[in-house]
Amino acid sequence: MEREGAALNDPTATAAHWDNAYARGERTLSWFEPTAAFSVRMIEAADVDRSAAVIDIGGGASRLVDTLLGRGFSDLTVLDVSTAAEQETRRRLGERAARVRWLVQDVRRWRPDRIYRLWHDRAVFHFNTARADLDGYLAALDVGTAPGSVAVFATFAPDGPTHCSGLPVARYSREQISATLGDSWQPVLTELEQHTTPSGAVQPFTWTVLRRR
Repeated sequence: MEREGAALNDPTATAAHWDNAYARGERTLSWFEPTAAFSVRMIEAADVDRSAAVIDIGGGASRLVDTLLGRGFSDLTVLDVSTAAEQETRRRLGERAARVRWLVQDVRRWRPDRIYRLWHDRAVFHFNTARADLDGYLAALDVGTAPGSVAVFATFAPDGPTHCSGLPVARYSREQISATLGDSWQPVLTELEQHTTPSGAVQPFTWTVLRRR
């Protein structure tokens, strides 16, 4: 467990870990989904304007960016610590990749240079098991959003797995997500998802939409 936690604390090791994971093929990964249906549903519920600045934290090889481009979103950023994951998505998008801003960053140590009206995270938040990592993530969220910004989080639910890709994870209820983000974020919507992995296992997720006060 200590060794696994250390991999998350070292940016170089973190990037290598996820590059190696994606090298095995995205359909071998537990979080793979052929469409980003739940993400799109939460974003639609938040009623975000299609001209708004949107960032997908840990977007990796997710199909969310494909769908948002197809729905007319015009200011999209994908951030991931894995170069391999982003390269895969850029190949898939082809010429459309030029319409997206691509950032290879460890969000815990990254500080945004602009404000995003939609902050989406289906992949990263629950890996912040150390207080320093969580504080770094929350600092990025604070800098990169403003009053009126919307955040969409998907995390493992309280009865979800304790590890993902060999790393320990935190598990959250809606109340725990809200308490972690603090009073500056107002919960708007919460739903539970039973995500089926490529191997057929079922993983409970908590989805929460919040608006910054």
